[in-house]
Amino acid sequence: MGGTEHLTVQREGATLVLTLNRPEARNALSLPMLVGLYDGWIEADEDDTVRSIVLTGAGGAFCAGMDLKALAGRGMEGEQYRDRLKADPDLHWKAMLRHHRPRKPVIAAVEGYCVAGGTEILQGTDIRVAGASATFGLFEVRRGLFPIGGSTVRLQRQIPRTHALEMLLTGRPYTAQEAAAIGLIGHVVPDGTALDRALAVAEQINACGPLAVEAVKASVYETAELTETDGLAAELRRGWPVFDTADAKEGSRAFAEKRPPVYRRA
Repeated sequence: MGGTEHLTVQREGATLVLTLNRPEARNALSLPMLVGLYDGWIEADEDDTVRSIVLTGAGGAFCAGMDLKALAGRGMEGEQYRDRLKADPDLHWKAMLRHHRPRKPVIAAVEGYCVAGGTEILQGTDIRVAGASATFGLFEVRRGLFPIGGSTVRLQRQIPRTHALEMLLTGRPYTAQEAAAIGLIGHVVPDGTALDRALAVAEQINACGPLAVEAVKASVYETAELTETDGLAAELRRGWPVFDTADAKEGSRAFAEKRPPVYRRA
C-alpha cells in the first residue's frame, strides 16, 4: 500500500481507508497529501480486492482546504514530490476528485472542519457521514478567491440551487445539521463515530456484487445530465451485461439457497 507523510493508507477488509494526516494544520491540503490521495484512488481502481473506499481525516478534522501559504507563493511541504506534478500537471485535480472518479464507491467520514477545499473534495464522494459538530462551507469568496475545485458546477447538481448559491456567495459556515437538511451529507452521527458508521456502510456495499456495484455507480453518474430517454438507453447498456456475469448467477443461487453469496468479479 502507498501513502505519504500526509496521507495514510490502510485496509479494513475489502475497504481501503485513506486518511488525510496533517492534524496540526487541520489537514489542509499539501503536496504530499495530494500525491498520496491520487495514488490511493489509483490503488483502489487497480486492486480488484478493494470494493469500497473510505476517506477521512486525522486529529478530529476532515480538511480545512488548501494551504494558503502555498497559494501565496511561500512554499509547500514535500518538495520531493515536485517531479510528480511536472510529470502530470493535472495530478492535484485528480487527487481532489475534480478530474477523476474512482470506480469503487467512496464514502466520506467527516469530523470537525470540512471547509473550502474540504467541501470541494466532499462533492466528489458518493456517500457522506458527518459527526454532529462537523463544519462545512465554501469560504473562498470571503478571501477574494474562487472555489475552483468544481463547486460552481457540482454543488447546484447535488443540492437545490438556492442553497448552493447561498453557500457559494455568502462563504458562511454550515453545521452538520444544516448540511444534512439541504442534502449535502446523508448521515449525522455522534462526534467521533463518523468513521465507524462509514465503515459499516462500506461493509454493506462490500457484501454486494462488485461488478453490479461498479456498474450502478457508473450508470448514476453517466445518466445524471441526460434526458430520461437517453438515460434509460444508457442504463440498459450498462445494466444488461451484468446479468450475464458469473456473479449474477452466484447471487441468484445464494438467494435461493439462503446463504451468503461468494462473488469473484466474473
